[in-house]
Amino acid sequence: MTAPLYGGVILERFRHPRHFGELPGADAVHEDVNPLCGDRLRVELRFGADREVETVRFQGDACAIATASADLLAEMVEGHSVTAALGLERDALLRALEAPIRASRLPCVSLPLAVLRGALGAGAERIAAARGRDAAPAGPGPSGVAGERR
Repeated sequence: MTAPLYGGVILERFRHPRHFGELPGADAVHEDVNPLCGDRLRVELRFGADREVETVRFQGDACAIATASADLLAEMVEGHSVTAALGLERDALLRALEAPIRASRLPCVSLPLAVLRGALGAGAERIAAARGRDAAPAGPGPSGVAGERR
């Protein structure tokens, strides 16, 4: 009998992902595709009051490795700061998958990271823009310094 192609974590997360689905009212959304294999993922994020990643959901049409990676990644970043989420490396995700991944399949692991980083970047820009509008007027303040509160 031959060994299974994928480890238990990959199969479980592919068959029963915990973070798959739509996130109504998401603060940030990013989607990308791996042109080599056709995997397509969309990540939707909601941020908490302290800019932590509150909720992550993903959707897409992807292989078992990419789906399992996206599901694990969502779990790994929820409740953490944007900075911590951006600092997550592929090696941490590879360890979480608990299975050897061939070099030719590493893009399947990397796609969810790239899509998450795109969503985090879009979300950070949106938060900064919203805070900038609320925090400072466009023109000079009473002392003539631009951005000073009146």
